[in-house]
Amino acid sequence: MQFKRLKFNVDGLLLINKPLGISSNKLVSKIKFLFSAKKVGHTGTLDPMATGLLPICLGEATKFSSYLLNADKTYEGVIKLGYKSSTGDTEGKITKQNIDTLPSLAGIKKVLHKFIGTINQLPPMYSALKYKGKPLYSYARDGIDVQRPKRKVIIHIIELIEYKGDKLRLKIKCSKGTYIRTLAEDIGDQLNVGAYLLELKRVNIGELSIKNSINIEQIEKTKDEERINFLLPAEELLSEYEKIVLNANEENAIKDGKIIDKRANIPGLYRLYGENNEFIGLGEIDKDESLKAKRLKSTKNSFKKILLN
Repeated sequence: MQFKRLKFNVDGLLLINKPLGISSNKLVSKIKFLFSAKKVGHTGTLDPMATGLLPICLGEATKFSSYLLNADKTYEGVIKLGYKSSTGDTEGKITKQNIDTLPSLAGIKKVLHKFIGTINQLPPMYSALKYKGKPLYSYARDGIDVQRPKRKVIIHIIELIEYKGDKLRLKIKCSKGTYIRTLAEDIGDQLNVGAYLLELKRVNIGELSIKNSINIEQIEKTKDEERINFLLPAEELLSEYEKIVLNANEENAIKDGKIIDKRANIPGLYRLYGENNEFIGLGEIDKDESLKAKRLKSTKNSFKKILLN
């Protein structure tokens, strides 16, 4: 006999501290099961060998997840010098390089400084980027190297935390689309010793911090009815945008798809709140100072039960 499992429209944001060795999609599946949630997704994949901040969106929060994908990311990573990897990290075949001495601290600082700013980066073959409908890693596993254009990314900060033995511990703040594996390899090439990424931990995405994250084990050990307390409101995804509080007439107009004229705000995106200070969605003000809805929350009740066969 097959039992029917109840699913719920659970809304909110979880900041998970992803452990080593588990995929982002596996964590999403775990959260979906633990919360009996109808709709769950993450905002920015971490490789299994990487750890750290993984925001997971449930229900209405998934509507706003794309706005976090464009946010800057901050990582702490360890780069091993004097070796190369076929994948740029610990997953690949490691080859020791024939070098006599490792670079000096002054030499390392000089090379790291070269990477600050806008740089051209070649996406790695072992990545999920698509070519003719297939991810690049599929071609790489078959020994095929696909020609791919370099992409412009921005490295805002590279901070050398420690240089010990043959390892560099770095803190890196970068734009979306930056491959830290590739950055590690490029640093090794510039130093003429080779390098690959040994460890990687994501500590920030935009305004979201790993300091406010929880472990999946904490959720698993909590009673079903108490897990809802871990959820943050969906508007946490949009914390970088300023807030606009609408009066009753403006709120009704926005919900009806109308445009509000002469808001006298700087053009851009804004978090919108009703008179009762309840978050209603994301709005946009254009160059004519007109405000319109960009993405609104649903007015349906949460925790509506549906049957899953």
